[in-house]
Amino acid sequence: MTDAVSSQYDIAILLPCYNEAATIGAVVRDFREALPQARVYVYDNNSTDGTALQAMLAGALVMRERRQGKGHVVRRMFADIDADIYIMADGDGTYSSQDAEELVRTLVTERADMVVGTRRGVTADAGRQGHAAGNRLFNLLYRSFFARDFTDIFSGYRAFSRRFVKSFPAVSAGFEIETEMSVHATRLKLPVSEIELDYGRRPEGSHSKLSTFGDGAKILWMFAMLMKETRPFAFFGAISGAFMAASLIFMMPVLLAYFQTGLVDRMPTWVFSLVLMLISFLIFTAGLILDSLSRARSEQLRIHYMSISEQSQRRETGRHSPLAGHARTIDAA
Repeated sequence: MTDAVSSQYDIAILLPCYNEAATIGAVVRDFREALPQARVYVYDNNSTDGTALQAMLAGALVMRERRQGKGHVVRRMFADIDADIYIMADGDGTYSSQDAEELVRTLVTERADMVVGTRRGVTADAGRQGHAAGNRLFNLLYRSFFARDFTDIFSGYRAFSRRFVKSFPAVSAGFEIETEMSVHATRLKLPVSEIELDYGRRPEGSHSKLSTFGDGAKILWMFAMLMKETRPFAFFGAISGAFMAASLIFMMPVLLAYFQTGLVDRMPTWVFSLVLMLISFLIFTAGLILDSLSRARSEQLRIHYMSISEQSQRRETGRHSPLAGHARTIDAA
């Protein structure tokens, strides 16, 4: 299966890295052994521990992205590299290269645009308990706000079709990029699949770059922004409902007093409640208008997705990727 897939499809393995010198060499060698004909790219994100050198010595094509953050790296990778199938993993050795073949097989046989390797045993390490709790919370929020397509939206082990990669806008800067990927698939109703895979522990000397509270706050903010962009009626409807509830709270005592006495003895409160009600109606109207615009944009994104060829230009023309002739380490402009 490995040789057949490698010869039939142009496969690129993408490894975003920041200070992973302790593990990246072994990760690159393992992926080259698992998929011998695939190209392995390591994108170094301002590492200071020799990550780029270790990756280059292991046989990877090494690029640099100066903007700090995984989202910036993914945006650059997706823009630079042309392939039929993309496999993205982390450089910390927690994902097994032997599972790459299963990801590719599922992507091809199910004609999916994204296959997510959900993490089995993610809570086995006591040091990940905070991350695991946040993972469960955000997965619950995702299923409540968007769709029930995914059970592990933060997995970094994924396979993509060319159509997905070249239609994905990638506006996130950091670890919230995986959330954006999931919402993109849900918004365009793309075929996706999940495979449960083992999730290993980091070896000695390798440390997680994820901040439980800092990155958690960024992800929560990204949830709100994606709700605003993809489900504006629900987003602004909730805000409108909050203003209306506040308006009714202030309005009811004044109305009760008026029905009892025929007088409005708290005029400032009455005016304030009417202002809140007016704001509620304005926000609700804005939500309706933006929902129509969001639907039109989703249609345009879908049409753009359908216009993208499933085959890479590299495969169609038989030429090497423009990046292949460059030096193994390229500095971003």
